[in-house]
Amino acid sequence: MIEPPMRSWGTMHGDEFARLLIVSPHLDDAVLSCGELLYSYPGALVVTVFAGNPAQYPVPQREWDRQCGFHLGDDVMQARRDEDRAALAILNATPHHLSFVEYTYNEADRPVRPSVIAPTLASVITEFAPTAVLAPFGLANPDHDVVHRAAMLVHASLGGSTQSAKWFAYEDFGYKHIPGMLAWRVTQLFGAMLWPTPICPKLDLPGSRKREAVECYPSQLLALQEDWNIMPKLDAPAPEQYWRLDAPPHGWELLAANATDATR
Repeated sequence: MIEPPMRSWGTMHGDEFARLLIVSPHLDDAVLSCGELLYSYPGALVVTVFAGNPAQYPVPQREWDRQCGFHLGDDVMQARRDEDRAALAILNATPHHLSFVEYTYNEADRPVRPSVIAPTLASVITEFAPTAVLAPFGLANPDHDVVHRAAMLVHASLGGSTQSAKWFAYEDFGYKHIPGMLAWRVTQLFGAMLWPTPICPKLDLPGSRKREAVECYPSQLLALQEDWNIMPKLDAPAPEQYWRLDAPPHGWELLAANATDATR
């Protein structure tokens, strides 16, 4: 008997997450958005794009750094890299810190262009040879947006199949709660024929382990709670969601065109 195709929709295929690489915009995003997944699939590589030091820290301080409890003269990024290493150790994951600089440390708050990030990201992905790559949807924050776009450039340049890697997107914790943001990005991907479909991976993490890892970012939690009230969201049932990025099922291609027409 031939199984109907819908039986496989939303499920994992074999050992897709056996060798997992997660692209993180900042030093905390992967744990906040994917902590349960990281613990459930040990040995993952977390590539944080904006982990570099600025040429010099601004004076006066950034408001975000002040909210995080830092003072003038502190090496903010070194402290944050240390936090990240501690958090990922709890989740049995390995950090890989790139040296790009967050947009608010740059002149005129200019984010790094996706085309500048993409070659470095492609090199790391190719060297690690993952079975699965998870990129952020890239919602709201300019750094998140350019990391998403850089990841999609890599996906296109590598044909979406880096040594058999499958590609997925994860919902950016906090930003996904901004009204309309997630729907906007899903619509963009839909029109680009990267058919985003929610999946249901097996997760083995007790909630306390993710919370323990999140608490390794004490500086960021101060500001995140003040600005975004993140604690109730962390404690919500099933706060993580992952989406497969793949071609549409055969015969469904026109749905994307029809959806685009409907928004005009």
